[in-house]
Amino acid sequence: MRGPLGAIIGRHFSAAAGAGGGGGGDDAATGVIRHDRKCRDLPFLALFAAFWVAMIVNSSFGFNQGNPLRLTFGLDYKGNICGSKHADPDLSELDVRYWMNPNQVYQSGLKDSKIDLADAKSICLMECPYPAEDGLNFVCDYPEGDIRLSVDDWIDRDYDYFEYLTPEMRNTSLQLQGPCYPIIFPSINVYWSCQFIARPSNVSLKHWQRMGGASIDENMLIDKTIHNTINYKSSVVKRYVADIGKSWPVLIVCGGLLPLFLSLIWLAMIRYFVAGMPWITVILFNALVISVTMFFYIKAGWIGNDPLTVVIGPSDPYVSIGGREINHLHVAAVLMTIVMIIALLTSIAIVRRILKATSVLKVAAKVIGEVQELIIFPVVPYFTLAIIYMFWFAATLYLFSSGQVLQNDCKANCCTFDLKQGKVNCDNCCGYSVHYTPHIGIAIFFHLFGCYWATQFFIACSSTVIAGSVASYYWARGEMSHDITFHTVVSSLKRLLRYSLGSVALGSLIVSIVEWVQSILKSLRRRLKTVDSSGETSFQKTVSSSSNCCLGCIDWTIKSVNRNAYIVIATTGKGFCKASELATGLIMNNILRIGQVNVIGDVILFLGKLCVSLFSALFAFLMLDNHKYRSAHNKISSPLFPVLLCWALGYVVAQLFFGVVEVSVETIIMSFCQDAEEHDGEAQYAPPLLMETLGDPSQLQRLTQGP
Repeated sequence: MRGPLGAIIGRHFSAAAGAGGGGGGDDAATGVIRHDRKCRDLPFLALFAAFWVAMIVNSSFGFNQGNPLRLTFGLDYKGNICGSKHADPDLSELDVRYWMNPNQVYQSGLKDSKIDLADAKSICLMECPYPAEDGLNFVCDYPEGDIRLSVDDWIDRDYDYFEYLTPEMRNTSLQLQGPCYPIIFPSINVYWSCQFIARPSNVSLKHWQRMGGASIDENMLIDKTIHNTINYKSSVVKRYVADIGKSWPVLIVCGGLLPLFLSLIWLAMIRYFVAGMPWITVILFNALVISVTMFFYIKAGWIGNDPLTVVIGPSDPYVSIGGREINHLHVAAVLMTIVMIIALLTSIAIVRRILKATSVLKVAAKVIGEVQELIIFPVVPYFTLAIIYMFWFAATLYLFSSGQVLQNDCKANCCTFDLKQGKVNCDNCCGYSVHYTPHIGIAIFFHLFGCYWATQFFIACSSTVIAGSVASYYWARGEMSHDITFHTVVSSLKRLLRYSLGSVALGSLIVSIVEWVQSILKSLRRRLKTVDSSGETSFQKTVSSSSNCCLGCIDWTIKSVNRNAYIVIATTGKGFCKASELATGLIMNNILRIGQVNVIGDVILFLGKLCVSLFSALFAFLMLDNHKYRSAHNKISSPLFPVLLCWALGYVVAQLFFGVVEVSVETIIMSFCQDAEEHDGEAQYAPPLLMETLGDPSQLQRLTQGP
């Protein structure tokens, strides 16, 4: 590093100020951190502010164009959303989509068919109809025109007014042109769409044939066509996003309140029970990994009798219906098994080094004891992020459901009876779909990136404030210790807000861009594998693995440099680029000294964060297992997405609070290394506990006995 930190912070500055009289006022009195700074990296602060103005504008587009009901319920042949009270007629109680014409469903599944399932005639019902046991039932169109029935009467009659039809209407119905259609196939409610079961009722089919009805195809394709539509990737993504809105109480409790409570408990135990915390953390981590893995096994149907079901309401026990959500749970269970094995092996490998981590955590515990306000400070960024997340999740629901409901441009040759016109209409039989323009995809990408950047930004702000407070503790050892009060945290926050927000915005932006580029490249690689069915050559696999490994190393390096750069920013007021240079130089000059302590300490802290996030995931599983989320309108498509979201939110909260210990340790170690460099290898201000780990016996004796 260029220039001694002693000239900036600690007693060196205080003496210089006293001699030169240039410190002035509060600075000369405290002698902790120099205040003669200037604003750094302002263009990036302006970029961050402009980005969030754009985020608000982007979200307002979603609020204007979106409707979260589209994420869960389908459209009828008029373009109405099932379950919407604003439809004509009122469909607030009719939320299940049912395709009326079985032949259209079959034909839409043929390869060369001109009709798509979205163009097949569908209406909204309260529940999926079932064939009569001793006759033939019909499902008729919404009552209008010459059919003098109210919607309530139509529902009470099980949607059947065939006996009220005129001879012409009966004839068109027998030709599968409506307004009434026979119930030949049983159907089951799969994610609010009635999926046909290719097992026609012989009784109903015979009655239909006796009435002179048109021939009905009985092929298995009638089953697969609806099943494939329900399991389109886009449909699954919509259901996962809809699960956010349905499980918001779980997200608040398990993604917000619970990790806050657990993090505060962990910090308190570090303060008063530091010797046993590494052991407790490792044991608890393994227990939680095993528990979460077992829950995935249960929901995947591998153990127990409570697997995930895609059916809403009662179902035929002899009918088994799968879905992508179940497949995703199987993948998650396999991945958790791998994580569990790695966790157990890692725990065995670090057992002997846990004592080294205890020494480092003792130093952090002493800092927390001296500056106790550090435990409370992360509550500030916590509530800030909580407000941002609530806005962000609400906007997400509307952005993912934004688009225009437009009639399809189909070439189908079909005719249906129009009750309003009182005749068969062959000109307007195309169905409706939600049409998305390319800019909606860009808006969603922008929205997701904004959330990640904001998260990194506030975590960086918290780290910078903590680093400034802890640096004051280190360099103010001795006669300066009486100045370590709440004032240090407030002063560090003021310096951040006044001088360094631009630097923090730049650092968080770099991390966000690198991680998003890495994610995009991984996604592209998976798509290329899917397209290239012939498989990769050994050279391609080597290049792919090497590039992925390099990106991971770059990501880890940038995160590490960023974290230490924030420490230098807090203590010196440098810009981000200069602070990164200084931090990198200091780390390289002391790589062995820092590595022997910081690596194992980081491992224990990382396991602690995972403990909080795993406990949040485990509690989310328990809450989602409640009957409320397994039936009726609140039924979630899968616990996977809410659980993973609670896991991620729990980790973010833990990172905010565990940053108190993590940043404290790194700040003290960096200050120690700079202290040793400035004084010919003998640190002057290091706490004795730190000397036990980093220093030699002679320096420890000098520090404990005093000058």
